[in-house]
Amino acid sequence: MVSDAGGGTGDLKWYAVSGPTRTAERDTTFITRLDAAGDGPRLAVKDLIDVEGVVTTAGCRAVADQGSPASSDAPLMSGARAAGARIVGKTNMHELACSSTGINPAFGTPINPLDAALIPGGSSSGSAVAVATEEADVAFGTDTAASIRIPAACCGIAGLKPTHGRISLEGVWPLAPSLDTVGPMARDVDGLLVGMQLLEPGFDARAEVPDTAGRLRLPKVDPALEQAIDSALAAAGLHAQDVSVRGWRDAWNAGGTILLAEMSEVDGHLLASRDRLGDDPIALLEMAATLDEASVAAARATGRRWRASFGELVRQVQVVALPTLPCFPPRLDEADPLQLTSLTMPVNLAGFPAVSIPIPAPGPVPASLQIVAGPGEEATLLAMASVVEAACR
Repeated sequence: MVSDAGGGTGDLKWYAVSGPTRTAERDTTFITRLDAAGDGPRLAVKDLIDVEGVVTTAGCRAVADQGSPASSDAPLMSGARAAGARIVGKTNMHELACSSTGINPAFGTPINPLDAALIPGGSSSGSAVAVATEEADVAFGTDTAASIRIPAACCGIAGLKPTHGRISLEGVWPLAPSLDTVGPMARDVDGLLVGMQLLEPGFDARAEVPDTAGRLRLPKVDPALEQAIDSALAAAGLHAQDVSVRGWRDAWNAGGTILLAEMSEVDGHLLASRDRLGDDPIALLEMAATLDEASVAAARATGRRWRASFGELVRQVQVVALPTLPCFPPRLDEADPLQLTSLTMPVNLAGFPAVSIPIPAPGPVPASLQIVAGPGEEATLLAMASVVEAACR
């Protein structure tokens, strides 16, 4: 368990809460559908990532209004092109990637295939739905505070957040560059391997599977989720060693401050077009304007300390296991985006890779296991996730 008490949201003010948006009469999974030429896997691409000849909208009317078709692909697309991937479209997302619910007033909210009353998760909502509904074999998403892992958890699929800096961010509309990552989403771990090979040709997932996982237990997590994690690890024959780390809540707060500060630098100019912005980005950009330099500097100092302390824990146990979400996916009208990132943002602040996979749980939707490893250990994560996945089938 964590050694610092707390974990409540009373002192965390950096996310606004959206109201629901549901538009069943139109396509809410994709912003732009494309003819899928090629003989490789069907690939959906989050509409933050440049695809030649297509406007990158960032899920935002203000960006779409000012945009023009991309003159070239983002460099990260080169592996997919070389492999003959069939690009089926640019997927919908939470506006400007700024929240974790996936609710989008501008382009509609992608429908969670597990239960239409539940959030799809964000910000890579359309990518998760495209994979879950088998409209794509693999999807590319981005993850700044959990934007791959949360929609994967909400839609019952797998998602991988690589090490920060491993995949080029050139040609990707940023949210917070010091936290942003690009990674694959798929229905299972084999699909994640395909996705990593598209992002990084030659990626090899062969790795020794640790027989022990550091089991991190944090405050305010649904006990049914904790039990599901323990059961999945036991089914896979993995020993769960309880571990602790100080500063989780401080890292959560620091990550939010950094996200706001960097979002303001990237997107602050869009406030001039506020009539074309949704409530979430307006609220966050206005909140960012209240930050002072000392607060941001303190958050970055916290981040440096956190990377060292969390890194020491990961070195001791190799992998850390915990839920992806503190709760089961909430309803559209009940989602608290701040709460949803409580188990994920500190991983982004550290810059470490993490994988999320669905596991059995009591109730109508699966739980989601999050496994974290040290920088560059994506192969270890996929190898371990594959063992757990097989044991839970």
